[in-house]
Amino acid sequence: MQKSIFKRYLGITMAIVLMSFVMMGSVLMVFFGQYWRQEKKALLTQNAGSIAGVSRRFLSDKGEGQYELQTELLKTFISGFSVSIDADIFITDLEGHILLGNYPNSKLTEPQEVPKQFVDQAAKGMFEGRDTFGGLYTSRYYIIGVPMSVQEEGPVVGAVFAATSAASMNSVQGEAFKIFLLSAGAAIAITFCMAGMFSFRLVKPLRQMSAAARSFGAGDFSMRVPVTSADEIGQLAVSFNNMADSLTNSEGMRRSFIANVSHELKTPMTTIAGFIDGILDGTIPQEEQSKYLHIVSDEVKRLSRLVKSMLDLSRIDSGDMEIHPARFDMTNTIVSTLLTFEKSIDEKQIEIKGLEDACPQTVYGDPDLLHQVVYNLVENAVKFTNTGGSITPRVIDGIDRTTVVIENTGPGIAPEDLPMVFDRFYKGDKSRSRDKNGMGLGLYLVRTILKLHGGDITVSSVQGEFCRFEFTIPKPPEPPKLKEKEPRVRESKRKQDKHDKHDKHEKESPERSKEDDGHGK
Repeated sequence: MQKSIFKRYLGITMAIVLMSFVMMGSVLMVFFGQYWRQEKKALLTQNAGSIAGVSRRFLSDKGEGQYELQTELLKTFISGFSVSIDADIFITDLEGHILLGNYPNSKLTEPQEVPKQFVDQAAKGMFEGRDTFGGLYTSRYYIIGVPMSVQEEGPVVGAVFAATSAASMNSVQGEAFKIFLLSAGAAIAITFCMAGMFSFRLVKPLRQMSAAARSFGAGDFSMRVPVTSADEIGQLAVSFNNMADSLTNSEGMRRSFIANVSHELKTPMTTIAGFIDGILDGTIPQEEQSKYLHIVSDEVKRLSRLVKSMLDLSRIDSGDMEIHPARFDMTNTIVSTLLTFEKSIDEKQIEIKGLEDACPQTVYGDPDLLHQVVYNLVENAVKFTNTGGSITPRVIDGIDRTTVVIENTGPGIAPEDLPMVFDRFYKGDKSRSRDKNGMGLGLYLVRTILKLHGGDITVSSVQGEFCRFEFTIPKPPEPPKLKEKEPRVRESKRKQDKHDKHDKHEKESPERSKEDDGHGK
């Protein structure tokens, strides 16, 4: 397929180049022919006119409008002219009889006359023809004829003709065409080599991409396309390599997913099958069956949590996970989650700090999903807190967000593991030895749920001291409060009422004064 593309591209390129040369050659030949004719016309006309002017001096008047040309005196002069321009030159009277001529171009032997109609045209001012000149020549000739007069403005007594073979023009054109063919052939050969090299270089990345695609189809994602330019082909190579990296990561995640799921499912299933078989065949005594049934129950719950995590993961990957936000108390969610792990907390003698100062804090989000976030973080904290250590939950109210901090003492997380703790299926070697029940999905789900809420989560740790997870939940924008205008309205109304009472009092005062004056009188 790539070969056909290369050949097709090279063939189209060469066809375009060849057509360009053919068009250029055709235009060049037409232009050269026109130029040759113009040059020959000017040369023949100039020399014929010169001979016509010289011939006036060799005309003798015989009377009664008759003139005689002294041909012996002109013969040498015409011979020199005709040889120098490689053309036949002959002088005729008005009847077409040839009076004097020299024929170095055609090698004619003493022709006698020419067609009178050609002489008449020349006598009128100019004759131009490209033919056999009435059968005088056996091939086509280019002929110019001018009038010959007694004086410059005197009566015309004959005509001077200059003729050259059209074959000379064809031979010159042929030589020029040969030179053009040689130069065009050399140019086409060079163009073919350059176009071939350019086409091969242009198609080479496509061949590499095709080979890489076949390798991907066979399951090998290691091949990459070299990026050798910054043009569209280079950008295509970069995009192809990015796609290959994405496929490699996806394949790695798929294999890791299968390996992790297989491992995580195999362990509890083996435990459950072994204990149940032991109970059924009597290997486990009856007085210890309750103990092992509790272990089986724990393993079943572990499988249930694993399946739930896998379902959540599937919903995330398919984009079907939706949030149903509502207002709820985050402090109450943390307290209820801690009560869920009360047994483990008591067994490890873990101290819960900060609850005595905790106060209700309302957040806006999906209560179930955010409860899962808190549950996963508290579960990790209880799991990795050292015996006799402490867990410190805090809820911090901010201007535009609510921050939740869950910190625990213990071995912490290695610095090289911190950037990857939120990756899917990631479990550090040290944590894997202590965490036999997890499969590296909890923190990935935590971060994904918080991203759906527009929040984020960070982790910080010092090995041998503590580990702190801190996540934020943004607050929804509050609608503008319109009730602030009411006090101003009431105040304005109160001032207006006071003003009205004052005007009424002033109106009543003069009447009372008159009554007082009347009583006084």
